[in-house]
Amino acid sequence: MPTITLNKTVFERLVGKKLSLEQLKNRISMLGTGLEKIEDNEIQVEIFPNRPDLLSEQGLARAFSSFIGVKKGLRKYEVKKSGLKVVVDSSVSMRPYTACAIVKKLSFNDEKIREIMQAQEKLATTHGRNRKKSAYGIYPAKEIVFPIHYIAKDAAKVYFRPLGFDREISAAQVEELHPKGKEYKDIAKGWSKYPFFRDNSGKIMSMLPYINSHDMGKVDEGTKEVFIECTGTDLQNVLVALNIFAAMFADMGGDIYSVDVVYHNKTITTPNLTPRKMKLDLKYINQRLGLNLKDKEAKELLGRMGYGAGKSEVLVPAYRVDVLHQVDLAEDIAIAYGYEHFPEIIPKVATVGEELPLEKFMVKIREILIGVGLIEVKNYHLITALELNEKMNLKEKLIPLKNALGDYNHLRNAIIPSLLKTLMENQHNEYPQNIFEMGRTFFLDEREETGVKEIEKLAMAVCHEKADFTELKQMLDLLISTLGWEYKVKECVLPSYIPGRVGKIVCQGVEIGCIGELHPQVLENWNLMMPTIVLELDVEKLFRLVK
Repeated sequence: MPTITLNKTVFERLVGKKLSLEQLKNRISMLGTGLEKIEDNEIQVEIFPNRPDLLSEQGLARAFSSFIGVKKGLRKYEVKKSGLKVVVDSSVSMRPYTACAIVKKLSFNDEKIREIMQAQEKLATTHGRNRKKSAYGIYPAKEIVFPIHYIAKDAAKVYFRPLGFDREISAAQVEELHPKGKEYKDIAKGWSKYPFFRDNSGKIMSMLPYINSHDMGKVDEGTKEVFIECTGTDLQNVLVALNIFAAMFADMGGDIYSVDVVYHNKTITTPNLTPRKMKLDLKYINQRLGLNLKDKEAKELLGRMGYGAGKSEVLVPAYRVDVLHQVDLAEDIAIAYGYEHFPEIIPKVATVGEELPLEKFMVKIREILIGVGLIEVKNYHLITALELNEKMNLKEKLIPLKNALGDYNHLRNAIIPSLLKTLMENQHNEYPQNIFEMGRTFFLDEREETGVKEIEKLAMAVCHEKADFTELKQMLDLLISTLGWEYKVKECVLPSYIPGRVGKIVCQGVEIGCIGELHPQVLENWNLMMPTIVLELDVEKLFRLVK
């Protein structure tokens, strides 16, 4: 979760009330944010990712002021028409959406510039998924010649001076020479062209998703008007991001002006800070919270969380991205009501907590394997498709994440690749390296509610100069016999293993896993220098047999 550093003096001025240190600590924590510390004139607060509108002094102060009753209710922001345009070219298909605004009558100093930079960075990391889903630019508006053009170009044919550089370079060099280009170049992997903002005079304003130009994109103390652009792969995402920035600048004292964003098939005017209407289901909320609130009481509590109210509806601020369901309203009512005011009640259903039988069984397996000299390791459930398939000589159907932040973007369907990754990264340590892991694996299954079936598995690996099939099979013998069963190894052919040195593990007629010596190609794929023998079995199937 992102942590922001606030200027305490600025925060208290925006809130409109100065609290004692203890009151400040208590109320910030009860708002639903994690207070890290208050030291000298700095407040460090951890913000949950579902509340990107709190990632600035202005956003958090707006919510806090309402929460403590100083400025309750819906904040209203006027958006004036500028009549200015941003023309979106169809060539920006790799990042097709943008939302823009102009803010006038601003007054900057070093502190305000720091606040803007922090908000921009934290919002891009969370709401923008580390710039992968959306990214944001802020420019002095004075030098811009409208209309602005959002267009994709061959980077080798574009020259500009990136922010912080003392010379003009080719846009194709940004990924090699500029820190932001190096940091975010994976986002643009496979792009033949790059999106640029340029004004009507032809001056480059920025190269996405990397950096503003030094000539057109540097905000300083003399800036009085700014142009804001939010671009990304999802229109709703960039619209909300722009609303957050617009409200933040308005709270700095600026006047908001809209911009017409012209697409090839439509024109939208942004920002739109009109609150969203949402029905208030008081019965549902009272049931969830165990309260008996009247309509007036509920709306009073919602007012303390920054909402407006109609006859039978709630007005949700345009910068709130997290309010999707009645349960979200219930959560905010609970925060305003105060969790400390809910009475502590012992549940009417008498239950006795105990460890799941499967967990007890897995503990027993751990004890057996540690007893034969294996070391337990733990790996993440997320791994790459390259490690699950290509490095294992496989072509299995995998489960990718929809909005992955990095390369680890698939749920693992086997634990052996995780063990091989551990062995690969520990070749500088002494051998033998005999390890095991028990953990969750994931498989597509339409019969499951989520479409994914989760199975607990066990994987073991012996890796050293004299490692062989017999050594690991003896460990398996001990494990199965200690559990009170017998098994057979049925010869088979699997792409990851040497033919003739791999077999399926069959117990009481049920296939529970496989054991074998890894193919030299697999060892080469993982850069492993030592012979490696592995096995993997379904712990849940084995548990059902033992039970």
